[in-house]
Amino acid sequence: MSSAKLSKQDRREAAREQARKLRELQKRRERRNRILIITGVVVFIGIVAAALISIITAGNRPPLDGVDERPAGAIASGAIQVGADGVGSVSEGAPVVDLYLDYLCTHCANFEAINGGVLDELAAAGEATVNYHPVAFIGGSDFNIRAANALAVVATESPEHFGEFNTQLFAAQGEGGATPLSNDQIADVAREVGVREEVVETFPDGRYNDWVQGVTEQAQRDEIRGTPTVLIDGEEFLGWTQPGALEQAIRDAA
Repeated sequence: MSSAKLSKQDRREAAREQARKLRELQKRRERRNRILIITGVVVFIGIVAAALISIITAGNRPPLDGVDERPAGAIASGAIQVGADGVGSVSEGAPVVDLYLDYLCTHCANFEAINGGVLDELAAAGEATVNYHPVAFIGGSDFNIRAANALAVVATESPEHFGEFNTQLFAAQGEGGATPLSNDQIADVAREVGVREEVVETFPDGRYNDWVQGVTEQAQRDEIRGTPTVLIDGEEFLGWTQPGALEQAIRDAA
């Protein structure tokens, strides 16, 4: 038999060897593909987990965490606190009143018409600490945002006019309230209560618009469903429609 020719046995051995090499190659490819798939799945799970953590973290983060510009007297909830020494003070030992108001709310206008001066007087006398939460629950106009921003500017730059400005913003809307005011009308109200012109001129800047949004979101998170909402030491008070009832309830709480 010529050496150039393979025997039948040799050909079978060669075929087996070739088949073995192909099987080994296929196994290596499958192993590599499994590694790539597993790696891809792990990376994908990591991306999804990171996204979920980010969403959960963002959902748990207080709405006001990202708000840089806050008015004078603003507390953790965003409310502007007013006590015996005015904006940013506390009336020691006195009941805490939280008032949630929306400048587009007709009932809030009624609240101010009935109780407008009561909270100012009790706070000034050291008989209550009042937390004002100006929210923008109602849509259809951005007046509630613009007015709340103006209130925040007054709290910061002209705090002695805070209470009167809030009351007159509702009064200026006319009987029944909830009539949006223009920027010029908001400015006129501020001038009438004594706010300086250089302060009034900054209202259109919207310096505290983000704060208004944060206060609104925090109120929603705190399950405040409408305005006006009045809390006395954390308990909702519903009898504010009766003249004198709110003042008596606050005195009783003391």
